[in-house]
Amino acid sequence: MKPVYSIIVPVYNEGGDVIPLFYNAITPVMESLKEDYEIIMINDGSKDDSLDIIKSFAEKDPKIKYISFSRNFGQQPGIFCGLEHAKGDAVIIMDVDLQDPVEVIPMMIEKWKEGYQVVHGKRTKRKGESIFKKATSAMYLKFLEKISGLKIPKNVGEFKLLDRQVVDTINAMPEHDKYLRGLTSWIGYKQTEVEFVRNERSAGSTKYSIKKLVKLAGNGVISFSTWPLTVSMKCGLIGGFLSLACFITFIVLACCKIVLPLTAWLFPTIVLMFSILFVLTGFNNIYLRRTYEETRNRPRYIIDETNIDKADSN
Repeated sequence: MKPVYSIIVPVYNEGGDVIPLFYNAITPVMESLKEDYEIIMINDGSKDDSLDIIKSFAEKDPKIKYISFSRNFGQQPGIFCGLEHAKGDAVIIMDVDLQDPVEVIPMMIEKWKEGYQVVHGKRTKRKGESIFKKATSAMYLKFLEKISGLKIPKNVGEFKLLDRQVVDTINAMPEHDKYLRGLTSWIGYKQTEVEFVRNERSAGSTKYSIKKLVKLAGNGVISFSTWPLTVSMKCGLIGGFLSLACFITFIVLACCKIVLPLTAWLFPTIVLMFSILFVLTGFNNIYLRRTYEETRNRPRYIIDETNIDKADSN
């Protein structure tokens, strides 16, 4: 039977108490809906016993599906792998550590049944997160909006519900390095938000290091903006303008019989030369951007094993 709901849950080194706590929390909530569902757990190359624990639940509960990667590819590839294999009419993405409360799922589904195709989980409070993380996250989103033109909802993450039409649209996009928050804002459709308090982790510690956060932020910038490729040209134009202004000033001073040493003319000359090089590099980057956007074709992830029948996956 085709499920009505698919729950996508990326997992990385969350063995021990985390996965059992998640399963015991989400099962009664989903059962209370009285509609068929599936839970797809994406094992992102965990090095602990996460996969064994997932398999043990899958053996007892046919609603538990799992996909295990050959190595750690990251949260975003895990999410998009889940989207490509989910069969539900509504797909919900959430963390396994219960920071995304399972009690919010029925609220999202209610909004979906009202006709909304994207339902974001909006955090009113973020327990257990440092001021530094909150501040840098807010600054990054403002920066991304400025350079991309996207209007990304504030205080939302990957915890959201997507209608089947939205999932099919995202899956049909040929690009490889997809960024979920950006895509859900870019594609449009009828969207709304459900507010919730983000809890502290149920157990264990966060697997999102500074390095991974920076990588995720960089992916968002590169996926929705060619701004980095235009930096050299902008610097070249600014440097060229400043050096020309400096030359004009020096000429005016010379006309006023104010003699400057030869070394004073050397600085704007060097700046002008480098500015020309930066502008030429900027033009090269424009062509590089076009080539780069057309030639990326590496798979986002590699599946090592799964209990999802290929004939049943989308």
